Amino acid sequence: MNNNGCAGLLPAPSPMTADSDPNAPLTGSTPLLNIAAVERETRIAKDTLRVWERRYGFPDPQRDANGERLYPLDQVTRLRTVKRLLDAGHRPGRVVPLDPVALQRLDAVGEPAAQRVYSNLTVAAAEDALAELLALVHAHDPQSLRRVLTQRLLGQGLARFVAMTAVPLVHAIGREWSSGRMAVFEEHLASDVIDTVLRNALASSPEPGPLGRPRVLLSTLQGEHHGLGLLMAQAMFAVEGCACVSLGCQTPTRDLVEAARALRSDIVVVSASAASVPAALGQALADLRALLPVDVALWAGQPHASLQRRGVAGVELLAEIGAIAPQLELWRQAQAVPAGTQAQAGPGAARA
Repeated sequence: MNNNGCAGLLPAPSPMTADSDPNAPLTGSTPLLNIAAVERETRIAKDTLRVWERRYGFPDPQRDANGERLYPLDQVTRLRTVKRLLDAGHRPGRVVPLDPVALQRLDAVGEPAAQRVYSNLTVAAAEDALAELLALVHAHDPQSLRRVLTQRLLGQGLARFVAMTAVPLVHAIGREWSSGRMAVFEEHLASDVIDTVLRNALASSPEPGPLGRPRVLLSTLQGEHHGLGLLMAQAMFAVEGCACVSLGCQTPTRDLVEAARALRSDIVVVSASAASVPAALGQALADLRALLPVDVALWAGQPHASLQRRGVAGVELLAEIGAIAPQLELWRQAQAVPAGTQAQAGPGAARA
């Protein structure tokens, strides 16, 4: 760790000339990350990075005077895209050697989230996996439900668990309840178990670096008491290396604005369920947008197709959990800030 407390963040090299000593120390002003920081920010093991370097020629780190690997920020961003594609079921041999343009094209095209997360499962297997969980809910067996969910979390990793298991299960529970096939207490039982498993996973997840970006503030608006969508969104932001603070459900609008200022948030994220009314939700989002500082982004996860088509000025509407990672990539590109780092704020850089 260097003196300013930013682990792994080192000055970049100046371009080498034909007469340069390849083993000479590298100097400059563009930040670089050492291999431990890259492992933390991308969730790709150091040994894997070294294997890819030998096998595929990427990543292509620079070296300091002691021969330690130093990774430019554009390579860290590219590695995050690779990791996301691997989590979606692609093979390393297909995606690691791709150039940045081809990699971004593959990431942008992708399948719809519901198809992508099941890329390695047959439809029948996915349905069987979901049926097993619903059977445990109907059997009123929270201990077994928690055990099975925890096993799947360990096998899938947090991001895939949210997309492959938690989201389909929550949707299925909602359908069961709305059709009268599930009692209210069963819905509450299942929701509590999912909540516990996700919170335990978040509690054991690696903390973002001390300068983690973006800083994300999460809540629901007043009148929205459903919190599982918020928790699943928090998990996805955490996996992407964001510094997250959740205020829980039903934070009053002005308090949310005050919190965003106090916490110097980059993005405010609100979650809304199908129980929300599209027109009222749209107005509440417009009111919140008008009160937030202009440099704080406002994102809303919401299921209403009508609101998605109409849009809300200044608000990024996310229709599915799988939209979080691509939207984060766009935010980071616009800000020129990769995961886990930020530009050093000078005097007077505090938000208004």
